[in-house]
Amino acid sequence: MNFIDRMTRLPRAHDPVEGEEARAAMAGLPERLGELIAGAGGSSPFLKSLILREGDWLHTAFQDPEAALDSLAADLRAVPADALGDALRQGKRRVALLTGLADLAGVWPLEVVTGRLSDFADLACDLALKAALGSEIRRGKLPGMGEEDIATAGGMVVLAMGKMGAHELNYSSDIDLICLFDETRFAPEDYHEARASFVRATRKMAAMLNDRTAEGYVFRTDLRLRPDPSVTPVCLAMAAAEAYYESLGRTWERAAYIKARPCAGDIAAGDRFLAVLKPFVWRKHLDFTAIEDAHNMRLAIREHKGLGGSLSLCGHNMKLGRGGIREIEFFTQTRQLIAGGRDPDLRLRGTVEGLAALAQKGWVPHEAAELLTENYRFHREVEHRLQMLRDAQTHVLPNSEDEFNRLAAFMGRESAELKAELLSRLNAVHDVIEGFFKPEETPETPDAAEALDGEVIARWPSYPALRSARAVEIFRRLKPDILARLARTAHPNEALLAFDGFIAGLPAGVQVFSLFEANPQLIDLLVDIVGTAPALATHLSRNAGVFDAVIAGDFFAPWPGQAALEAELGARLEAEADYERALDAVRRWRKEWHFRIGVHHLRGLSDSDAAAAQYADLARAVITGIWPLVIEQFCAKHGTPPGRGAVVLGMGSLGASRLNAGSDLDLIVIYDAEAVEASDGRRPLAARPYYARLTQAMITALTAPMAEGRLYEVDMRLRPSGNQGPVATSWPSFQDYQQNEAWVWEHLALSRAQVITGEASLARDVEAFRRGLMRDKGDPEAVLAQLAEMRARISSAKAPAGPWDTKLGPGRLMELELIAQAGTLMAGHAVRDVASGFAGGVAIGWLDDADGDALARAYAICWKVHMVARLISDKPLDPALMGEGGAAFLLRETGQEDLAGLKTCLEEACGGAARVIDAALERLPGKV
Repeated sequence: MNFIDRMTRLPRAHDPVEGEEARAAMAGLPERLGELIAGAGGSSPFLKSLILREGDWLHTAFQDPEAALDSLAADLRAVPADALGDALRQGKRRVALLTGLADLAGVWPLEVVTGRLSDFADLACDLALKAALGSEIRRGKLPGMGEEDIATAGGMVVLAMGKMGAHELNYSSDIDLICLFDETRFAPEDYHEARASFVRATRKMAAMLNDRTAEGYVFRTDLRLRPDPSVTPVCLAMAAAEAYYESLGRTWERAAYIKARPCAGDIAAGDRFLAVLKPFVWRKHLDFTAIEDAHNMRLAIREHKGLGGSLSLCGHNMKLGRGGIREIEFFTQTRQLIAGGRDPDLRLRGTVEGLAALAQKGWVPHEAAELLTENYRFHREVEHRLQMLRDAQTHVLPNSEDEFNRLAAFMGRESAELKAELLSRLNAVHDVIEGFFKPEETPETPDAAEALDGEVIARWPSYPALRSARAVEIFRRLKPDILARLARTAHPNEALLAFDGFIAGLPAGVQVFSLFEANPQLIDLLVDIVGTAPALATHLSRNAGVFDAVIAGDFFAPWPGQAALEAELGARLEAEADYERALDAVRRWRKEWHFRIGVHHLRGLSDSDAAAAQYADLARAVITGIWPLVIEQFCAKHGTPPGRGAVVLGMGSLGASRLNAGSDLDLIVIYDAEAVEASDGRRPLAARPYYARLTQAMITALTAPMAEGRLYEVDMRLRPSGNQGPVATSWPSFQDYQQNEAWVWEHLALSRAQVITGEASLARDVEAFRRGLMRDKGDPEAVLAQLAEMRARISSAKAPAGPWDTKLGPGRLMELELIAQAGTLMAGHAVRDVASGFAGGVAIGWLDDADGDALARAYAICWKVHMVARLISDKPLDPALMGEGGAAFLLRETGQEDLAGLKTCLEEACGGAARVIDAALERLPGKV
């Protein structure tokens, strides 16, 4: 009878038991120890030797395994330093034995088994380190440190890497460690002496764990994962390690740090170091270059270990071979590296929990994650049984039939059954992994692409995007697919030229090309954009990171609304402690959402009105997110805002919630210092300069061209007295100016004012005042006289750019918006939208129903053309230059059959509106 056969009444590891059943299973084992010893002799020298040596301890441990392990840890902490080495070796035997039997009996699942082994490794490292450092401190070799500093290891920390870091140790694992010390705890003149002491302590710790004695060893210890191990000491200053990773760190080191955690010594210092290292490990953009790096690592390991070729079970390496454990780990870590910079929920150390998170977030198909998870657990079970059989660090399947039979029996299976299962599982894993890491090759020049302009294609190698050999290699694989997609467009060479403009503008290509290779659907989207909206394509070439948004999250979901945007941005900003980094984070975030709005509009998922409202929601969310950030930064130097504080008003199109793709922001800042004369900070300011400089800081936060570009252009000329007035206006001055000095055009502008953010009570007061002003300042004679003058002045100052200019000219947007504002003001209403302004004009008898309909019809078509024009280009609309894609977009948006018909419709609508305006300016309300 084999070992498993003697435990037939106990569940096996792939069917773990829990609770009372588990305790009963463990408690029942001591009576059968003799039987177990006999059975283990034919199956596992590893367990047989442990049972023989530790059988007495097992009788007690089985009654309450958790308490036994806690007691073992407490006893070890009390062992004197000179006896610690042997005590740790005995402790390792006991933990391995108890864990092994619980594993085989199915009492503990894989994660508990590996967790128990990892917990003991943590304990062993911590005790060995503090014993070694205690000796250094007592000998006076660690400058400035006393007995009380042993608890924090004098600022030294041990980072657990690899399987230990992820709590995934197996019975015979090495432990991979990186040892660092916090140099800031020492005076500069003591640095070298401290480092020498830490190096000695590290070597002593490693020897205590690693060296074989009559009692065996604790853990084989590997310190080679540290930066540049061939030339650096075994314990490094944190500053030196940080400098290395910032300048020379490689993708494999980033992947290694996914699993890193402080396990011994100064845990708090280790946490701080890992926090500093986050930008190195977790890139701010989706990082698809990690795929090729990981693939190259896989190939290098295969070549180095001689593991290439077809799959054969005889001698197959379950860890490093095809379809093995390392493949699953690489797959998981690579996906985590790709997206973890944007989503902290993916920054998990464990392989199984990492796969679950990736599936939950949509980065891995659920069926693939389930397949890999199931096979990962199975592979680890096979790995554990191999190590139990051989009492060695091994991952290699048997070479002989006899040993394979022993392994099969040890796993409760027939040999043929186990072989078939292994082949099936290894091949299933290999198919998933290989499809992810190795894209299929396509012909260099597809037949469909032969009609494309070869001269354009021939100049691509000269572009900066294809400067590196790595970019060239990825693009070589992409190029046939890109050309085929371009060839299938309605006007291939036109689309080719637009794509040429995109690729010419890329400062580098590796990241973008890797992104396309991993997500081919993005090529379709790019072809659509470059063929329709060259301005958007130009923006993409300089901000390719916005493609991240397409594949991260619900890009094509319905619009979430301003409140959801504010919450998302707030969470993003909370993660940034540095002011400038926070401003860059806002810029990245805004680009993503701005791009999303444009793509939805371009693809017909939203119309011009919806896109206008979404651009406004986005702008308000940005202002609402940045304003408190600016105040906090300003307060740190100059103190809290005097009095009640301030509010930010959106004017013009922002106030009316109708922005386009290229809109700037019209803003006014109003403050109420009440009776407070100055701020109370370390550098106090009088109220007026305080708010002026705070406002300027806000403008700078919005407009400054930083690493991630600028947010918006800002126009403050609608404030009282325009550019001649103070940049921030006091509440009493604002009221007095609007009541007694403001021109009619300023009251018209105020009809669209909207408080965006700021002090709540002041916001309520400003809105109440605005409503009162709209009610009281609408004298028709004064309004119409200045309206006619304004219309004439605009007409003489700014000529339309052509027949397609929908903003300037008779009956076009600027005039239509002025008429709507006049209708609002004369009606005494507080509404902000154009349609309500026309309705107000009808309600007071200034316009009739037909007039209102004519104005609304002209406004609708002008607005649609204007929105399309601003999305596809930053220049005046010219149908001859917009291309077929742009023309199709314009016609779809306006509901017209062809450009000639659209032009006629536009001219007729605007001409009719101009006649209505001419007539309206000649009469008072009630005279229609």
